[in-house]
Amino acid sequence: PVIPCVVSQWSAWSGCAEPCKTTYRVRTRHIIQEPRNGAEACPALEERAGCVEYWTRQGTECKQSLIPALITTGGFGKARKKRAAVDGKERAGYCVEFQLVAITPGCLHSHHSYTRWMRYLREGHTVCVECQHLALHSRSQHCSGDGTGSEKNQLLHWQAVGNPRCKGTWRRIHQLDTCSCPSVHSFLFI
Repeated sequence: PVIPCVVSQWSAWSGCAEPCKTTYRVRTRHIIQEPRNGAEACPALEERAGCVEYWTRQGTECKQSLIPALITTGGFGKARKKRAAVDGKERAGYCVEFQLVAITPGCLHSHHSYTRWMRYLREGHTVCVECQHLALHSRSQHCSGDGTGSEKNQLLHWQAVGNPRCKGTWRRIHQLDTCSCPSVHSFLFI
């Protein structure tokens, strides 16, 4: 008689293979009964899935290069500054220049008035993203997703606020004390 392969249930997923990197996790199962007499071969015994852990094995937070940058139009900055209580003690913001590498088609289909700025995003363009005082993390004194600590030419992720279908990747060029991009290519970290 034909004796089919029998496998166990999947194990629980492992942790990420490496912390602080886009990597993979694994789950496994084992053969309970080998197939015999012309039965089909056993199915895969290992499965992998994408994975990112934001904490090292020692429990410290990973470098910021993993965190997707949340951006919005530079025009929001004027309104944000007016609402802020300025006490003169806050650290001045800074700008980071990025080269846009990939952009999802969802950026072109932004029909609301507050998302029209996304249509100006183009692969290959250089953009400036300002980190204003209000968006700085109190401990690190950086904006989330600014690429601090990333390797040269590393692809970093960004996400447009107001349209979850508008996102992409970019490469950090350098940090500037002042922003000098044309307004259509100026954005803010949230």
